[in-house]
Amino acid sequence: MLTDDELAGICDLFGALTREELAWARSELAFRQDEETGPNERIDEAIDAYALVEHEGLILAGPAAFPTLPEGAGDLPHILDVPEREVDREAAGEAVLDSLRAEDDPALAREVSYDVEAWAPVDASGVRDGEQERL
Repeated sequence: MLTDDELAGICDLFGALTREELAWARSELAFRQDEETGPNERIDEAIDAYALVEHEGLILAGPAAFPTLPEGAGDLPHILDVPEREVDREAAGEAVLDSLRAEDDPALAREVSYDVEAWAPVDASGVRDGEQERL
């Protein structure tokens, strides 16, 4: 089963992927490695950990990830018919800040707030200062 950082590495390889494209990439890698794909919830778990970010219908490597290419991932651009994509990092960063403000785990929100500032041109000091919104 792929780690959060490997899932982020796959997304980073293309800039961003749709959920379906990421599932396809996971399936291709599992087949090539003669392993199980693992549960589809893995993508949601990586999003919950901020290793992946879902923004405007695309999934990209998130602020808490150290994108790593899993074995065989270098072949994915030749297998998947997916264009390279660019995502507005500032808009994605603002979306992450909204998620952090609503985060149930204040320690996680604080930890990721430092990462998101290095990841996107946003100011996360409000999250660190405890300006969390409970939805």
